[in-house]
Amino acid sequence: MKLLTIKKNKVQSLGVKTARGIIDIEKALVNHPNEHISANVTEVIKGGQETVSELQKYIDSLPEEEQSYLIQENEVAWGSPVPKPNKIICVGLNYRKHADETGSPYPETPILFPKYHNALAAHQDEIVIPKVTNKLDYEVELGIVIGKKAKNISKEEALDHVFGYVTANDLSARDLQFVSSQWLLGKSCDGFSPVGPYVVTSDEVGNPNNLKLKTYVNGEERQNSNTADMIFYCDEIISYISDYMTLIPGDIILTGTPEGVIFGYPEEKQVYLQSGDEVTVEIEKVGRLTNKFVEDK
Repeated sequence: MKLLTIKKNKVQSLGVKTARGIIDIEKALVNHPNEHISANVTEVIKGGQETVSELQKYIDSLPEEEQSYLIQENEVAWGSPVPKPNKIICVGLNYRKHADETGSPYPETPILFPKYHNALAAHQDEIVIPKVTNKLDYEVELGIVIGKKAKNISKEEALDHVFGYVTANDLSARDLQFVSSQWLLGKSCDGFSPVGPYVVTSDEVGNPNNLKLKTYVNGEERQNSNTADMIFYCDEIISYISDYMTLIPGDIILTGTPEGVIFGYPEEKQVYLQSGDEVTVEIEKVGRLTNKFVEDK
């Protein structure tokens, strides 16, 4: 199932992508009430597979001839498909070829750093390039959305705690990232973590460790790789993090980026993102996320 957030003024509600179009669950519930169905994305994530199954039964029961609750993708005001994650945990240098292009040794354990709620952005959002950076870079990443509380779990049981996956762009201001040994400044400016358009349930994605992922800047392909190049796979990452902190439903883990980032180019060829650029990141089975970049006024 592909779930999304529809923005309606200051309210956010649940949408579900289907072959007929996107079903606005809030609108559907007006004419077809069901006390077991929530129009809140966060509640569906917390409810896990049981809630998803109930939602699917509800969708299947809706009359096909009715159009009042259907909207098309070009009509959607997109919100983050995971509106209120408790944590956004990122993994650095987690692809072999990306480590190679930056001249970095392969890490012996996952390199973790945080992003915060201010960094969240959605599909089609305009992202302001802060005045404090001249070196804004893209990073396509597979995002894991946690669906069950996880603490001290093994690698073997880790994927059972996943609700689904999102396409993400771990935007990075390279001139801020290395001001100190901590990457925080370069990673957590406003809008630096767009995700979407959907959170796709884990059953639709299957094996997360074998997915194609790409980046395009103004239509030009920049990244083209596969999650199989990860140093630490999704199950290893989840298990590792759970040894140190409790993961809860709605937490997002960004699993690293492959080769092809601007920072990996020879210095004379590094042309960083500018106002007016459009960046699309896409992941097989998960979706295409597009954002435009604008000047900080």
